[in-house]
Amino acid sequence: MILPPWCRRVFLLACATIVAIALTGCGDSRDDRTADGRIILQYWEKWGSFEAEAMRRVVDDYNASQDQVLVKFLTVSQIDQKVLLATAGGNPPDIAGLWGYMVPSYAEKNALTPLDSYIAEAGISGEDYYPALWETVSHRGFVWALPTTPATVALHYNKQLFEEAGLDPERPPQSIAELDAMAEKLTIVELERDGQTIQVRYSDMTTQEQAGIADDSRASEFRIIQLGHSPTYPGWWLPMWGYWWDASLVNDDGTRVTPASEPNLDAMRWIESYTEKYGKNNMLAFGSSFGNFGSPQEPFLEGQIAMVIQGVWMYNFIDQFAPRLEWGVAPFPSAYPNTTPKVTILESDVLVIPKGARHPDAAFDFIRYVNQQGPMEKLCLGHRKFSPLVKTSERFLQDHPNPYIEVFIDLASSPNARTTPLIPLWQEYLSEMNVSINSVYRQVIEPEPAMERVEQRIQKKLDRAVRRWELTKDVRLAEWEQMR
Repeated sequence: MILPPWCRRVFLLACATIVAIALTGCGDSRDDRTADGRIILQYWEKWGSFEAEAMRRVVDDYNASQDQVLVKFLTVSQIDQKVLLATAGGNPPDIAGLWGYMVPSYAEKNALTPLDSYIAEAGISGEDYYPALWETVSHRGFVWALPTTPATVALHYNKQLFEEAGLDPERPPQSIAELDAMAEKLTIVELERDGQTIQVRYSDMTTQEQAGIADDSRASEFRIIQLGHSPTYPGWWLPMWGYWWDASLVNDDGTRVTPASEPNLDAMRWIESYTEKYGKNNMLAFGSSFGNFGSPQEPFLEGQIAMVIQGVWMYNFIDQFAPRLEWGVAPFPSAYPNTTPKVTILESDVLVIPKGARHPDAAFDFIRYVNQQGPMEKLCLGHRKFSPLVKTSERFLQDHPNPYIEVFIDLASSPNARTTPLIPLWQEYLSEMNVSINSVYRQVIEPEPAMERVEQRIQKKLDRAVRRWELTKDVRLAEWEQMR
């Protein structure tokens, strides 16, 4: 049966309310006091496994530190959708753990409580955190969240494979050009030569053989055994490769998207150059042999790829699945190392108070507790990440199991530490970019028309979002100011 539009809206609203109530128990009738009168706070978090346990220990410490509030920690899947549904249903949790990139979208949906008055009273300021992180939790002049466990990305490389290729394992590449040259030495191809099947490094292939591997019609003559690097693995930050060319994806005030800028196009051409060099079919066939991330068959852990861009969390998987791996970490080199060094993407989990939370004062007291140096370092050590706070104790560094943790901390303080574009449309922008970049990588479309198409499609949506904001901003800002 096809419902008319008004029926569908009623039906969806009813579903949202039902889901919200189901998630929180029984709506406004929830018992929010313990038998001895403590306020019960509902805290929803996306983490599972050891990350959830790390936060659970901090929650236990907080609960034991005072007798006024009891935080109940709950791991929730698809938290990005469920927090919105619960907030729309008028029955949100008191605290929610989100990803930092979600802050602008949630704020503009009027789903968060501004924290400005709370952080001012607590003596918390942006100077306590890495600058890019403070940008992440701020939007339209208000602060909506505080960071918890941040991460930067860096080059991870296999030192044993470097040695086997005749490269200095203590000297990672210093520029994109050098990374590409090293990747050629680290790439091993199986082919026929003089009637024999041999394995040879790409850098030792003849000019004719190099032309052959790039020719997709001759893909059956070549098989990639080991790859020096692939810009599309793991593929989680494809739209942001332009940062290593000093590019931006939006203008300064967030009203224009700029995927077709020349620096971004340079990054797209670099991605395309890998399929041009090693052959699209060869690269796709090699990629199809990869095991899942978070398993022993992950290609970097398996030695299938010698150099990858990964986050600070990669240590956890190396320690678990490949403890004998000889590996190193360094800043992923930029195209212009002299003028744009130490480029990285800085992301963070955050804690927010959803709009309509029943106990915002108590909720912020918990968030303030987490953002003290001791509890924060305990949490981040449990995640094997670094603290979002600029001040880090010597004990934290001494106890941290990741031997390269200071590389990630140094990158977080870099002036070239960049975040995802802080616009409400980022998820749509990301999807459009990923589809187009994969088409470029597969040589379906050239970088210029691919990025121009993204720019046109997203700019139209952003223009509509800007117009909506202009129509509502006076009311919305006045409301937020009262809540501030």
